[in-house]
Amino acid sequence: MTIPAEPLGDVHVNRRDSGHEQHERSCVAVARDLVALTKPRVTVIVVATMLGGAWVANRFAREQGLTGVSPGVVMLSLLATVLVVGGANTLNMYLERDTDGLMARTKNRPLPAGRISPRLALWFGLAISALSLVLFGLAVNMTTTLLGAFALFSYVLIYTPLKRKTTLALLIGSVPGAIPPLLGWTTVTDRVDGPGAALFGILFLWQVPHFLAISMFRSRDYHRAGLKVLPIERGDRHTRHQIVGYLVALVLVSLLLVPLGVAGPVYLAAAALLGLGFLGFGVYGLRPTVLGTRWAHRLFAISIVYLMLLQAALLIGA
Repeated sequence: MTIPAEPLGDVHVNRRDSGHEQHERSCVAVARDLVALTKPRVTVIVVATMLGGAWVANRFAREQGLTGVSPGVVMLSLLATVLVVGGANTLNMYLERDTDGLMARTKNRPLPAGRISPRLALWFGLAISALSLVLFGLAVNMTTTLLGAFALFSYVLIYTPLKRKTTLALLIGSVPGAIPPLLGWTTVTDRVDGPGAALFGILFLWQVPHFLAISMFRSRDYHRAGLKVLPIERGDRHTRHQIVGYLVALVLVSLLLVPLGVAGPVYLAAAALLGLGFLGFGVYGLRPTVLGTRWAHRLFAISIVYLMLLQAALLIGA
């Protein structure tokens, strides 16, 4: 029996089409994994806090009779901020690829799972980091460029290696982590002053209880990976007291925006209520009958809601 020529041609076309589709899918998968290296969920907080800092600074500048900046400059600064944070996260994942493979929550990341090569991740991280600093320098101002460079290098070269050596790494890592709202402020003002420092302080102090909560319910993971976190080194009870201490400081610093002249009574009322609620749940965790892991999960969730609502109150009540 003779097989017609046309069906054979169709078969060959289908195979070529199939190979082309597989190639497209592989490119899409690599692109998706490269984006995953930048930690997109973290980027959401970065975008919100950076734009919040720029918004408040622009309102403040107009009230002081100063010249602000155009929306185009703010958008370019936002792009540079996203790139510098993405670059820092990518290089962090490159350096911690072995550690990530030991923890349940990180073992499926692109590098420990072997979906992309370490070399590709390294060059990608270096490329977007360099691009971010060039963009800051050409489109924004030198103050913002220096802050972006400081955040990048301190996160990658200081915070990342110290995570295996000391629990103080959390405080050190919270410094670059708190710079995005300050980048928004300096984009408009080209200076670091009281209100900008207060915005930085709010995010710095927020990060500590937020990440201590994570370290409480992920302590086994961190222990397996050999990372130094407070619940392992000093115990659960000490960690809870540290959380409450930083929450008290967070509430006080969040209220400073009012006497500094960048927020009004609407923000004051919201910040006080949100802060007392956040602090109240932290104090509740000091009771010996409260299960640490369950409480830490809830504190983590509350911390995210707190930051979102505080940000909204600042934008409305600036």
